[in-house]
Amino acid sequence: MKRKMPIHVGAAALLAVCIALAGCSSDQRGENAAGTESRGESAPASEQPATDTPTSKESIQDRAASEASTASEEPMPPPIVKPSRPAPPNGDDDMYFDHAGTNPFVATEDDAVSTFAIDVDTGSYTVVRNYIAGGSLPPEDAVRVEEFVNYFEPDYAAPKDQAFAVHVDGGPSPFGEGYELVRIGLKGREVADEDRKPANLTFVIDVSGSMDRTNKLGLVKQSLHLLLDSLQPSDQIAIVTYGSDARVALDPVSLEEKRAIEDAIDGLASSGSTNAEEGLKLGYETAERQYSRDAINRVILLSDGVANVGETSAEGILRTIDDYANTKNITLTTVGFGMGNYNDALMEQLADQGDGVYAYIDSFTEARRLFVENVAGTLQTIAKDTKIQVEFNPDAVDRYRLLGYENRDIRDEDFRNDETDAGEVGAGHTVTALYEVKLTSPEARNDIGTARIRYVDENTQRTEEWTVPVRTEGELSDELKFLAAVAEYAEILRDSYWAKESSIDDVLALAEETADDEREQQFVTMAKDTAALRR
Repeated sequence: MKRKMPIHVGAAALLAVCIALAGCSSDQRGENAAGTESRGESAPASEQPATDTPTSKESIQDRAASEASTASEEPMPPPIVKPSRPAPPNGDDDMYFDHAGTNPFVATEDDAVSTFAIDVDTGSYTVVRNYIAGGSLPPEDAVRVEEFVNYFEPDYAAPKDQAFAVHVDGGPSPFGEGYELVRIGLKGREVADEDRKPANLTFVIDVSGSMDRTNKLGLVKQSLHLLLDSLQPSDQIAIVTYGSDARVALDPVSLEEKRAIEDAIDGLASSGSTNAEEGLKLGYETAERQYSRDAINRVILLSDGVANVGETSAEGILRTIDDYANTKNITLTTVGFGMGNYNDALMEQLADQGDGVYAYIDSFTEARRLFVENVAGTLQTIAKDTKIQVEFNPDAVDRYRLLGYENRDIRDEDFRNDETDAGEVGAGHTVTALYEVKLTSPEARNDIGTARIRYVDENTQRTEEWTVPVRTEGELSDELKFLAAVAEYAEILRDSYWAKESSIDDVLALAEETADDEREQQFVTMAKDTAALRR
């Protein structure tokens, strides 16, 4: 997916450009670097999308100061600095994450339009939760803000006829004085388990030696048994396994032969190297054998994401599955397991390119949430290539920043290009996008801008587009305050420059005040553990 790099000129043009040349953003939650607010210093290079040239924060600031009077006004894309990979939690294996940068503030006089693909992945949140539960702070690159926010399910009203209902609200930000927090929420059409389409599922299961741990293959088996109990008699299952080589462990059978499926699952054992490419290729070939245009046709990869035989790069494996994903309407869900030797980057990218969802299972409870409570949403897609475009009113908004979605950026001109790949949404799923905006005046909150949502309805295969006004109120709802706490927590964990004035204690105070259900209370516990680990 091509990414658009926001450029900062405008009110602080000279300083903004010289900082961009040095690898920085020119803005923050505040005025400009010479402005009157403390949240107005330039951001370090690690906050920008990345190049291979590391630059220290000190050298950036020195260079910015020396070049401010001579910098050209010709805009150029801010570079990204990739941080070195931190040590894994157990100190002896590898954890792989991809750094996508951090969105900066964008001046509306330079670019008033923000466009991105939606994302309903939640893997980042549960990976980080697993780190915290194990007594370790996560690497910064493990944190994707949107996946933290979208782990929680706000009480959006469901649509009656369309694929989505759209919810827009906002108010004063609890973490940026003088800023507004804007929420754009989507609620997918709900489908009862008994009303969903029949599912033809092909499990592609990693049984290599690296999976020989209780929190890997053992948890895979438990998860699949849970899923079997949630399926319908009309569903079909096939199983492909891979270690050094791939093989069909179970040819496609209906749920009426549940005992045969359970026996195949119970018989899984770990050995050998990891040929993920061959496993996925055979998985898609098997899925094609049981393909039905009237059914859900999905490959479900269950793995730690490690690949060390055959094609091992994300790009190479993606080429292998590209034809199936883009022309045969067979989607891919990736489900990650385990710590200590895990490739988050590969699992997330495979799901993205396979028109599916990436989740990470860190416990039996999470397996139950994914495969029992949300089984319809996990299996049945209601909308494809879903994009959001927000056009801010320059008379009302001075600057804005999208929280997260860095690797989902789409060029503005591709919003109505239906060949551009975007995000998929399952039945009943909620999607939330948060913006921080600086208004030109308090009265401007009534006309902040316009949000557009464009998608392909899975039922009709027709492209739909909806437009809604964007405005905020005088106060945030408790629900939105809680999501603000979650987003700020993620920003702090990834050491975002835009959260440098916040603390976990600030997050914890707001989360404790507004947390409602069991899942939100569990976040409060995680924030408390994080605070203890950071002391």
